[in-house]
Amino acid sequence: MAFLSRNSDHTVLNATRARQGRFGRHVFWVLLVSTALAAMALFGAWTWQADNLASTEVNNARQPADAQIFDAGAPAENTQQTSPDAPR
Repeated sequence: MAFLSRNSDHTVLNATRARQGRFGRHVFWVLLVSTALAAMALFGAWTWQADNLASTEVNNARQPADAQIFDAGAPAENTQQTSPDAPR
């Protein structure tokens, strides 16, 4: 339980000011180090996958085999006669 005293020597802050973080060098260094680590991780992932990103054949030359799966033949001709006044 907190001890509350009306005669204390602390400064009183409003709620908005109390929720804000402090400015200073430590905040700058945390921001700088975390940004550098994120950049190194991104660069590391890029160099690790560089060969895959540079490849030009996404399907490794399997396109003809993949196309045969979807070969349904030529479409059937429409043999029905429609009048020029009929709605389409």
